[in-house]
Order: sequence, then C-alpha cells, then structure tokens
Amino acid sequence: MFKNLSLKVILFGFIFTFFSSFGQSFFLGLFNSSIRNELSITHGQFGSIYASATLLSSFLLIWVGKKIDDINISKFALFVIILLSFSSFFFSKISSITFLFIAIFLMRFAGQGMMSHTATTTISRYFTKSRGKALSTGWFGLSTAEFILPVLIVYLLAIYDWKNIWLIISIIVIIFLPAASYFLVRNLNFDSRETGDDKNSTFNKIKDWKRIEVIKDYRFYIICANMLAMPWIATGTFVYQSFILESKNWGPFIIAQSFMAYSVLSVITLFLSGFLIDKFTSRKLLVFMNIPLLISVIVIIYFNHPITSFIFLGLIGISNGFANVLGSSTWAEIYGVKYIGSIKALTTALMVFATAFGTALFGILIDNGFSIEQIALISAIYISISLISLFLIRKTLNPIKL
Repeated sequence: MFKNLSLKVILFGFIFTFFSSFGQSFFLGLFNSSIRNELSITHGQFGSIYASATLLSSFLLIWVGKKIDDINISKFALFVIILLSFSSFFFSKISSITFLFIAIFLMRFAGQGMMSHTATTTISRYFTKSRGKALSTGWFGLSTAEFILPVLIVYLLAIYDWKNIWLIISIIVIIFLPAASYFLVRNLNFDSRETGDDKNSTFNKIKDWKRIEVIKDYRFYIICANMLAMPWIATGTFVYQSFILESKNWGPFIIAQSFMAYSVLSVITLFLSGFLIDKFTSRKLLVFMNIPLLISVIVIIYFNHPITSFIFLGLIGISNGFANVLGSSTWAEIYGVKYIGSIKALTTALMVFATAFGTALFGILIDNGFSIEQIALISAIYISISLISLFLIRKTLNPIKL
C-alpha cells in the first residue's frame, strides 16, 4: 500500500504521536494526585495552573509551529526531541507552584503541541491520495500509548517515586528519538511527496490558502468549534479522573482499566476513518465525528454503575479516533498543503487552548460544587450547538478548485 519512503514517514508519525503522550492530559492526569499531595493544592488550584500554563503554550505554538514550513524536517524534529527531553527532566524537579507552572507549560508545548504538530504536519504534507490511511496509522502511536501507559504508570506509581518516573522518561527520549528521527526523515522534503496519480484525484488542483486567508473564512470557526469539543471535554475528564471516581464511587483502577476500552475503540475508529476519508473525504465525515462524544456525556449523566466508565470512555475513544484523523486531513482537503504548517500550527494551538479551557472550566465548576452530572450537561449543550451549526454549512465545505 505504501512505498518505502512512505512507510518511513508513517513510522515517524507513529513514534512522534506515541511520545507526544507525555504531554497529553490523559498522561499528566495520572500524576494529579501525587502532585497535589506534594504541593498541598486543591483540584481548582491545580486546574488553574494547568490551564494557564497550557494557554501560554498555545500562544507560543502559533509562532514556533509555523517554522516547520521553512526548516528541514529532520532539523525541526531534533529541536522538538531535545525540548521534550529537557521538559521531562524539568518535570522531575517540581518542588513549588512556580516550578509546576513552568513544567506543565514545557510539557504541553513540547509534548501535546510540538510532537503531535510535527507528526501530523509531516504526514499531511507528504501524502495526498492516501492521506486518510496514513494519518490514521500515524495516530495509532498515540492510541498505543493510551492503551499501555495508564495501567503501567498506575503500577509504577505504587512502586517508585513519581519524580523518578519522569527522569527515566527524559533519558528514554534523548537516547531513542534522535536516531529514529534521523533514520526516518533525513531525506524527506516537499518535492519527494506522494502525488495524486489517480485520475479522480483533486488534491493537486485546489487553491492553497495562506493562514491570513483562513482566519477570514467563517467555515474555519464552525469547523473549529466542533474539533475543539473533543479536546476540552476529554481533557477535563482525564485531568479530573480522580474526581469522577469519587463522584461515582468507583474503585481506584476503574478509569485506568477503562482506558483500554477507550484505546481499543479509538484504534478501530482510527483505521476505519482512514479508509472512509480516502473513499468519501473528510468533509462528508466531519458531521458524524462528535455524535459518540455527545452520547458519552449523556451516559455519564444518567448512569452510575462501574461499567458506565467503560462505555463512557469507549464512546469518547470513538470520537477521538475520528477527531485525530479529521483534525489533520480536513484542513489539507479544504485549504491545500503548501501552507499547511502555519495553518496546523494555528489549529494545534487552538486545540491546546481548548484543553486549557476545559481544565480551567472543570476545576472552577468542581470547586463551586457542581456535580459531574451537571458538568456533563454543560458539555452536552456545547456539543449539540456546534454540531447543529456544522450540519447547516456541510454543503459549503468544498475546496476551491484551480
């Protein structure tokens, strides 16, 4: 299905999305209790610090992320790797609220931001007619991490000090990733990209939008409203998983075990969405992306049995599988790939901003006595409004053909 260089690009994306997990909310949320206990802070305080640090990282990402359009990908990737390793090392040195803010800022910027941005931009730029399948395979790296790491970290936290775990992560990153990156993308450039040789392909015949043009397009904001639902709701769930456990009276390992359902269904949807995108286009699938997410928050409102956790996270996993691929392929389909780096830097920054918003909102609501059911209701209202708005403009999402 893919030629040799294509396989290398996909493997590069897989590895980078896997290691982006260290800056993702599902992973950082596993250390929530340990950090709060050490620094003696509340859920709301942790959420405010997490949100403000994440917000700051999103602003920086807009500027730094667009440099991927101008710098050789191998050099750009090495910069991101060094940054991730240093950020992990700094996280192991948290000893105060100030250090916590800086550490979260670095991990969100390096992990969730730059690692995932580098992976998806590289794949989106290289592939055309196989973009959907390539992105779904690349994002499988994050799904693999989501399947393996929660249970592994919960187990390690029962044995080792949480700071030592972060020190080990830093060492693994700096030893493994530079060599892997050099081997996989050292010869990659824009001219070596896959071409749409299929007679029906239009990927090479559409207008390439500059970022300044994109932000003047009303469709961009409606699509973003839908794409940002998953980040802020899922982040709130992951960061405050201990609150959900307490509210529902579930055992300490329920959420960690439920991540397996989340991961398995996310993986299945990843691969399914890749084939569906290449067959039907991202534009036609976009309206279905958040329907499972909407059902998931309705489930958490009405049910309390521990099995609900598996259903809840499983449904989020389905939406996540679609969102990961559609969040990259949609922009390339509508706005072209020439300036995809700067466009993706903006959308990735907005995604990071959404996670900051979700963390802050959940933390404030929790500290003000809102129940998990009430928070889920607020989430359901947002998803419904954004979904209806997207449905109304679905026929206007075609690219401008040349």
